[in-house]
Amino acid sequence: MADKEKAPKGGKAADGAKGGDKGGEAKVAKPQKAGGGKKAAAPKEAKPATPRPKDYKPRMKTHYEKVVRDAMMKKFAYQNVMQIPRLEKIVINMGVGEAVNDRKKVDVAAADLALIAGQKPIITRSRKAIAVYKLREGMAIGAKVTLRGDRMYEFLDRFVTIALPRVKDFRGLNSKSFDGRGNFATGLKEHLVFPEIDYDKVDNVLGMDVIVCTSARTDEEARELLKGFNFPFRS
Repeated sequence: MADKEKAPKGGKAADGAKGGDKGGEAKVAKPQKAGGGKKAAAPKEAKPATPRPKDYKPRMKTHYEKVVRDAMMKKFAYQNVMQIPRLEKIVINMGVGEAVNDRKKVDVAAADLALIAGQKPIITRSRKAIAVYKLREGMAIGAKVTLRGDRMYEFLDRFVTIALPRVKDFRGLNSKSFDGRGNFATGLKEHLVFPEIDYDKVDNVLGMDVIVCTSARTDEEARELLKGFNFPFRS
């Protein structure tokens, strides 16, 4: 019976050819994927802005409704509440004369203006060509933004309470800077007075114009309205 040996089954490999045999052939290393085999990290999504409460109202808007409107009613004796002057919009304009030689400076100015106003500005372009200044028609030369509603009152609050007191050698606003139809215009030589601008990251100091448009019919009414918002006019 010894001469009858069991033949190996056809489905199994010989002694040294088993996959589990440690003495067999070395395993072939699998080729690594491009990038070291690690999956690329997905870009982080920006966190959505925290929504404001439904009953939110800017401080200056509340001040107008509770204080300024009643004071205007008593002084000018309006017969109807709708006759009381109110703020309609604020336009902020920033001109960049150096943009003739460097287009990127307009983009930098627009980014700074967006931080100040809290709203994306539009790029202003030249209407005609002036050879003396190397200015071509349609060239980007500045940025501007128009604020209405809550953003208008928020900017007005920061402009009066923070920006103007930080102006160097500030002696008050000119009380004659009205256009005869109730609109007031003033200017700032440095946009660094706003807390949103980081002094260390600014390459060029830019000036800006601030135009406050009201529904007042006369300059006297508009002046009294802005005084109610604590505009520091020179006496």
